Amino acid sequence: MTTRRPQPGDIPLVYSEEVAEAVRSGAPVVALESNVITHGLPYPDNAATARKVEAAVRAGGAVPATIGVEDGRILIGMTDADIERFASTPGIPKVSSRDLPVVLARGGMGATTVASSLVAAELAGIPFFASAGIGGVHRGAETTMDVSSDLIQFTRSKVAVVCAGAKSILDLGLTMEFLETHCVPLVTYRFDEFPAFYCRTSGIRSPHRLDDEAVIARAVEAHWALGGNGSFLVATPIGEEDAIDSAEVDAAIADAIVAAEREGVRGNAITKYLMRAVDKVTDGRSAQANMSVLISTAELAGRLAVAHAALRAEGSEGSEGSANAAGGAR
Repeated sequence: MTTRRPQPGDIPLVYSEEVAEAVRSGAPVVALESNVITHGLPYPDNAATARKVEAAVRAGGAVPATIGVEDGRILIGMTDADIERFASTPGIPKVSSRDLPVVLARGGMGATTVASSLVAAELAGIPFFASAGIGGVHRGAETTMDVSSDLIQFTRSKVAVVCAGAKSILDLGLTMEFLETHCVPLVTYRFDEFPAFYCRTSGIRSPHRLDDEAVIARAVEAHWALGGNGSFLVATPIGEEDAIDSAEVDAAIADAIVAAEREGVRGNAITKYLMRAVDKVTDGRSAQANMSVLISTAELAGRLAVAHAALRAEGSEGSEGSANAAGGAR
């Protein structure tokens, strides 16, 4: 591991040797959250899952950088030993961007979420991040104000986010409205609808469909060149072979909402109630679907990071050529 020498007020970033070299040379890198390791499957399946996700990024042609917090530092890229330690240590807290300064000040270990991973990725100079799914506006948010911090962080961190959309238990219509209101660009890759995590369709048309990775890379770079200070979202649907029928999930959610009303379930408790209902009706198929989107989004993020790195390299070469031409002019 290599540690960047901190300046006054800096956050110590500890890069793995591979990630440090990739960032230094402009090679493609994809950031990954560590919450998948600590709050997903039991050990050792969680460690195996983390390695599969990293392997998917490599299959896409990029270097994986799993992010975590340890001893007042942010790990930018985990070694195999780091993954094993995070996977086998019980009680590691989930750390969102709100929690990040406190956990860093206290020391100890922390597992990053989408929001905190975006903060770390931007600090580390990594422009791409992959996650199975993003948070969104929760059902009933007009009274509970339950809106995922992921959405807020998208307005603040200049990182391209590759995901499989958001789960149907959320209010996907309001989630899309939030993104539009806050000018967060969203494109879907080779698909016309905004995907719903382990369901391919949500019934909501995507604002933009792009089928070419180089075009997506140009769109990402154009967003930031135009002064955008936040994220660029790329959504890709789960493969048809692993997808769960959206009508089946929607029916389960509709029944659960009625049951929750009857049982007096209110506020933030609604989300967990709906999640249990969906897990029950899918009879374990959601676990396979979750693994599928973890792999597919990581692999696509790797490919997009490659296209983006190539674009930046071309731009750098063009700038050098223009500078040389100007220097030679008389």
